[in-house]
Formats: sequence, structure tokens, C-alpha cells
Amino acid sequence: MSRLLEVYNNEIKQELMSKLGLKNIFEVPKIIKIVLNMGVGDGKDDSKLIDKALEDLSLISGQKAVKTKSKKAISGFKIREGMPLGVKVTLRNKIMYEFLDRLVNIAIPRIRDFRGLNIKSFDGNGNFSMGIKEHVIFPEINFDKVDKIRGMDVIICTSAKNNNEALELLKSFNMPFKNDQNS
Repeated sequence: MSRLLEVYNNEIKQELMSKLGLKNIFEVPKIIKIVLNMGVGDGKDDSKLIDKALEDLSLISGQKAVKTKSKKAISGFKIREGMPLGVKVTLRNKIMYEFLDRLVNIAIPRIRDFRGLNIKSFDGNGNFSMGIKEHVIFPEINFDKVDKIRGMDVIICTSAKNNNEALELLKSFNMPFKNDQNS
């Protein structure tokens, strides 16, 4: 079992139950899935860029990523329907908790000029999304073999009913949020 999953089951559930004033253990919010997305706009010209991004995202997540294809043609961007434009992977269960552990404890501290995650990045239904400008912050990526530094999106979907419950859940996993509410 993942270290973070054990901590969640043994400690965090009880803390959240008392903090949020919940009566039933099944009401406690939990993380359902984590979706990693890497858009590769240059991939329309060179398919090797998509393959390299696919390889990098598979290394980061520990699970095979899939190519995302355009849904419709856009002539202004020279995109045809079905053309690969990015890669994504959905993490659940054990792999999800292991990735979250690496994200919080290893990758986020390696971000340059990091001052905390923005609290306004919640969607209103308890889901949190964040963007990473450089995918090389993950230790799985060999910096010498990187052809281009790419950005990626990390979406954390929770079973929380609102943003406050989701914020408490992610704070209990030691996610570093900004202290001041105004920025």
C-alpha cells in the first residue's frame, strides 16, 4: 500500500471528520483521480515530438500515457480532424497516491521561484487544477536527454462537495497553498 494512502486512512480521515463536522466516515472527501495533460502544439508538424512527450509523461506518471487527437478541423491553425495534439494519462488508486506523494514532496519544492499554489484554482465542485511550466522538475526525467522543456497540467478530482472541503483535504496532504487570500 502507498505511504500516502496509509496516512490518509489512518490519520487524515479522522482529522477531516472532526474539522469539517461530518457524522459519517463515508462523507469524508477523498481523491478520486489525477489527470495529467501535456499539450504539444508543435506535434502537428513533427510526430516525433508527440512520441517524446508520450515517453516523458509515461515516465513521470508510472503509467502509459495516450495521445489526444483533435476533435474537429481548424483551418486557421492548420489542424485536421484526428491529428494528434497532446498526451494525457489518468491515475487512480495506488499509482495516484504515489504520484501525489512525489508531486508534493519532490517536484513542487524543485519549482523555481515557487511561492505557493493559488487557492483560486478550484472549480467550485471541489476539483483542483494547476499548471507546471517545466516538466523537468520530476526526478524521473533525465535532463540531458530532454529535447524541449514542456509544460503540463495536473487536475486533482476529489469527492468534496465544495471548494472548502477540497482545500482542507489537499492541505492535509501537505499541498503548499499561498497564505494570503487576496493574491
